[in-house]
Amino acid sequence: MSEQRGRLALIRTNSEFRFLFVATAGSAVGTYLAALVLSVHIFDETGSGRWLAGLLLADFLPIVVIGLTLGPLVDRLSRRRLMVGADLVRAATFCALPFVDDPATIVVLAGVNGVATGFFRPAVWAGLPNLVDPTEREQATSLLSTVEHIAWMVGPIVAGLLISFSGPDPAYWFNAISFFGSALLISRIASSSLQSSEPLTRGHWRDVRDGFGVVVRERPLLTVLLVWNMAAMATAGVNVAEVVFVKDDLGAGNIGLGFLVGATGVGLIVGSFFASFVLGTIGMRFVYGGSLALMGLGFGAAAFAPSLVVAAVLAALATVGNGCAIVCNQVLVQRGAPDEMRGRALSVLMSTYYATLGLAMAGAGLLVDAAGARATWAVAGGIYLAASVVAMVLTRKLRREAVSEATDDVGVARLQLLLEDIDETRRREYERPPRKLPYLPRSKSS
Repeated sequence: MSEQRGRLALIRTNSEFRFLFVATAGSAVGTYLAALVLSVHIFDETGSGRWLAGLLLADFLPIVVIGLTLGPLVDRLSRRRLMVGADLVRAATFCALPFVDDPATIVVLAGVNGVATGFFRPAVWAGLPNLVDPTEREQATSLLSTVEHIAWMVGPIVAGLLISFSGPDPAYWFNAISFFGSALLISRIASSSLQSSEPLTRGHWRDVRDGFGVVVRERPLLTVLLVWNMAAMATAGVNVAEVVFVKDDLGAGNIGLGFLVGATGVGLIVGSFFASFVLGTIGMRFVYGGSLALMGLGFGAAAFAPSLVVAAVLAALATVGNGCAIVCNQVLVQRGAPDEMRGRALSVLMSTYYATLGLAMAGAGLLVDAAGARATWAVAGGIYLAASVVAMVLTRKLRREAVSEATDDVGVARLQLLLEDIDETRRREYERPPRKLPYLPRSKSS
């Protein structure tokens, strides 16, 4: 517990990290609040599932497009200005939404909001490592992930209360205020604190290609790309089958669905909060692979749960692994990408993840219809376990490379010390006065 208190002390002692932490908390609450409010608003206006699908597409498609085409801007532009600008754009869209009832306009404004979010999140995570000491990066990553997961739980609850009492308009105004507050806090962070070096560019499209190149070339980033896209396929199955699983297979209704979602939220918070402690104790290989294995075992076992309570407990255990794995992803990105390329690397990873997730959701819907929700969760558990094996293999190679580099460093250091010893010996020999030879009388025979 003292170690956890020490991590919380980072919020008190580092003012710039505190600004980012609070801004991220407010922005994340607004983001998750918006997801529910917009869905309710457009469904009330249209009663159409197609419009809901369009809204979902407008929410995550910009992240995919930005990551594939505009990711280098997160490195070339000032990250602080990018984040402040994104917050102001999101605040403006929510100031406009109370005056809009046309579904097409709602979807367009949601798309604008999605574009701003697509720039904001990579800029936050790319700038975070520069705000703290290198020894505190894992702790800071864990804290920021934790507050995002708390927002994931709090946002929909706040949205539900606001909508129930007074419709979507107060929720929109609340959202606008949260984004204005986030922009104000981030503006108090020095621009240089979010970027450690001057941005370099070789032209936009070469920068885009470089972003893909660094992800494929650097093993920590390649590990995240392969492992987390496998996990995305499983996550799609869990999310798509969740409603059917609770309502039809467990017969629990809407209250039961809320209970299960709340349990998974608790698991995410616990996993992300303790992730840095576990990483420092047993290392990346066992934490990353073990977290994915816990996800696989938890959701796989929950597929056969006889009751809602058992399913919720197993799902909560699975999401403890999920929260921990998310922190591992960010730590691997920090280790694999230099600051001048971290933004585009994050954009590539986020875009490929959301693209995989979207395609997998379409496939998961077919699987639920054909085999049922329980079977879909069981398949998802198997995919998580396969991702765990891949993670263990790739992070073992990471460990070998780290050991090799450390060995090389030790060898170079030893050679340098040896050369210094030789130089010192030569210097002493040079400075030593010449020895006087003893007098030896000549022999008579000579």
